[in-house]
Amino acid sequence: MVVAVATLGIVFSIPGQTMGFSVFTDILIEQLGLSRVQLSTAYCVGTVMSGLTLPYLGRVFDRFGARKLIVGSAIATGLVLFYLSVTHRLLDFLDQALGFAPRIVIAFVLITVGFYLIRASAQGVLTMTSRNAIGKWFDYHRGTALAISGTVTAFTFSIAPKGLFVLIERFEWWGTWRFLGVASIGFMAVIGWLFLRDNPEECGLVMDGEGGGARREAHADSIAHRDYERHEALRTWAFWVFNLSFAFFAMFSTAFTFHILSLGEEFGRPREEIVNYFVPMAVLSVITNLFCGWISSRTRLKYLLLLMNFAALAGVIGTMTLDTGPGLFAYIVGNGICGGCFSALSGIVWPRFFGRRWLGAIAGIGMSSMVIASGIGPLIFSLSLSLAGSYVPILWACAVLPAALLVGAGWADNPQRRFE
Repeated sequence: MVVAVATLGIVFSIPGQTMGFSVFTDILIEQLGLSRVQLSTAYCVGTVMSGLTLPYLGRVFDRFGARKLIVGSAIATGLVLFYLSVTHRLLDFLDQALGFAPRIVIAFVLITVGFYLIRASAQGVLTMTSRNAIGKWFDYHRGTALAISGTVTAFTFSIAPKGLFVLIERFEWWGTWRFLGVASIGFMAVIGWLFLRDNPEECGLVMDGEGGGARREAHADSIAHRDYERHEALRTWAFWVFNLSFAFFAMFSTAFTFHILSLGEEFGRPREEIVNYFVPMAVLSVITNLFCGWISSRTRLKYLLLLMNFAALAGVIGTMTLDTGPGLFAYIVGNGICGGCFSALSGIVWPRFFGRRWLGAIAGIGMSSMVIASGIGPLIFSLSLSLAGSYVPILWACAVLPAALLVGAGWADNPQRRFE
């Protein structure tokens, strides 16, 4: 039940995810009269602002628990979607009421506020709460539970752009956001309140269920001996290597998803073709996610982090050579495997390395880093295109970080091992 509700929560975060916004990018440019760089800047500012609030919201999770927070974030997401659906009308009204302010400034402020609210509520809190809920209910089978959840969300995310296109054709762009808003409040919030609980102990249960977490079967690296406070976790090498690896993938995947049609145009890949690459990428992501979930309780997570960063490097190189056969192969395989590792590790590593007691505070820092990075990605890519006329310069710059993290991952050992 917990896995099902938490997975549903992640699915309902799609309106705040990049693939949920990518289909609205050109529509917003047209409706609000903003350029691509201006919209990317608004996306960056709003996303960074939301990222800066997530460490505090992580502590709120520790205080109030998953049930209350998933309900609150689902309701907030629905209200924000209603706001986004009327931004064009608000722009017309404020443009007339505030004659002294340029229309473009009003449009920029309106959409920046929208980006901030939807990224904080949906991509930030709703996603963080859902992942942490699984982390608090499972120990030995945490990897398997997250792999099952990741399989569903990966396929859902991969078909989300096409599904949103269908909704837009039927209800128009503003009607689509209202439809999703009603679903978030009327369905997701209700399901979260009825069926989700914060931890197994408050229900008289144990993690993994009776006999489900036999310690003798667990790899030594998967046993948490103590709970780390946030300031203790931040002083470990492992936290920063994992955190920066997740942040890089969030930045890069957001950037190429946000500008996917423009990237395809530069490298000679037609619109229909470049969008369809998300499907095999999702299949590889699911396979990798299942593998990582299965093997995570049997090996050290740093080995999976090595695989993730190697795949990330391959994905970057593939993107900058997308007009070649080997480049296309590296683009699909690298980003697919990296996405699968990311989905598994981002839910497994924090409770395993640092315990459950202050999981919200620690995961809040991690989610904050990912959200901020995801906001910066589209902006620096659009600046590269605007200033250099190509995405190649920023892609070369992007190759440096996964290469460095690939080396650093060799020392990203579980801090719990010092207490064996």
